[in-house]
Amino acid sequence: MASEARNLHVFFFPLMSHGHMIPLIDIARLFAARGTKSTIITTPVNALLFAESIDRDKKSGLDIGVQIIPFPAVEVGLPEGSENENSITAPEMYVSFLKAVGMLQQPFEQLLEEHRPDCIVSDMFLPWTTDSAQKYGIPRLAFHGTSCFSLCVSENITRYAPQENVRSDSEVFVVPGLPHQIEMTKSQLANYGDTTNNPLAELLDNIQETELRSFGVLMNSFYELESAYAEYYTKEMGRRAWNIGPVSRHNRNNIDKAQRGEKSTIDEHHCLSWLDSKKQKSVIFVSFGSATRFGTAQLLEIAKGLEASDVPFIWVVRTGTGNENDQFLPEGFEERMEGKGLIFRDWVPQVLILDHPAVGGFMTHCGWNSTLEGISAGIPLITWPVFAEQFNNEKLLTQVLNIGIRAGNDVWNYWIEPKDVSVTKEMVLKAVTELMGSGEEAEGMRKKARELGEMAKKAVEKGGSSYNDLTAVIEELRQHSQRLMQRTQ
Repeated sequence: MASEARNLHVFFFPLMSHGHMIPLIDIARLFAARGTKSTIITTPVNALLFAESIDRDKKSGLDIGVQIIPFPAVEVGLPEGSENENSITAPEMYVSFLKAVGMLQQPFEQLLEEHRPDCIVSDMFLPWTTDSAQKYGIPRLAFHGTSCFSLCVSENITRYAPQENVRSDSEVFVVPGLPHQIEMTKSQLANYGDTTNNPLAELLDNIQETELRSFGVLMNSFYELESAYAEYYTKEMGRRAWNIGPVSRHNRNNIDKAQRGEKSTIDEHHCLSWLDSKKQKSVIFVSFGSATRFGTAQLLEIAKGLEASDVPFIWVVRTGTGNENDQFLPEGFEERMEGKGLIFRDWVPQVLILDHPAVGGFMTHCGWNSTLEGISAGIPLITWPVFAEQFNNEKLLTQVLNIGIRAGNDVWNYWIEPKDVSVTKEMVLKAVTELMGSGEEAEGMRKKARELGEMAKKAVEKGGSSYNDLTAVIEELRQHSQRLMQRTQ
């Protein structure tokens, strides 16, 4: 009876990056809301990013807390306080950042020794946590911050190498073995171009190997969204996986929606009142995530395209490291856009904006968090992938779900700052006017997006597929913990 009454204690260890921390901290809060003791492992600077939401959870009675371990930035040559991937401004700094992340294994194992949690949920980019978990006899769940679809595409490109049978970087090939006909080009593949000094190559191999040795995988997705690929991932690729998303739906009130990740410097009330003044589904939201930076020439094309479209917009601008203030805007742009557009140069409450009735479209870099948040809001998307697995996510939106229009970039980038203009003013104009227009294709996408948005909401409600998967994984961990306790008694 005592073992049954004892709460599970789960460690949650995200990679120190906004796009990885936000969903995994939501997962920690979901577990806590189901009665587990949730402990988030992070570093001093990163702990400040979500301190307020954790404090609110504690005050509401949840058993959730934070354990802080120091980040050895100075030891690897990074500036003091460079504890987050989003503060890295050059590829060589990224190599140092990954080295520092690897140095966290020893202090992490000290915490395991001290607390002996029942389970570790850690980011895919912390593969060494599998070895730590096995050392202490603790099950490790890997967290993949992407879709089942993307993992299946990457697996089959590696397995069958269809790109080796094309004559040029732009020739289309079909990814073999998948439930749908997925068309790609060589230029859209991750690691396209010169990857001689790619620090991720060895890491990605290690991620796959340690994933297979893990207890299973948690996915921020929901079964109805990509059922064929959820099945393929488990049956064809042999993974144990639980789809428990969209985890952003855990944030029900405006405070939680506004305070995910960085604290916004904008007045969300001003933003919401501006949206309140617009017609339903008339505004396009333009944002390329927390990492992507565009140069002056590309930003100028976006500005010109938005202005020419005559569609109301909210645009979140993150400039490249060489940019200065407003030089990317056409002369007099902000004056002409008075009342027509809002431009922000900092973190914004994305979920809060996407959920507003006035927002009818989302131009995105196709990072999985943003992609899923757009789907959950029930709106169609303009896809502009840049790096990582973003081209895979674009294919899900445009070739499987049919709720996306391509902006037109066809070249995968190794770094977060593409050097060239990949999407012109005319391409931006075409995509925006098609998505926000009244054409038959756009209406069809809106209808399908609304249906998916409703499915997303139902998936996380009691009795929904994601709610049930979360119940199942917690129960399996509970039984695993009880068996271990019985063996030691």
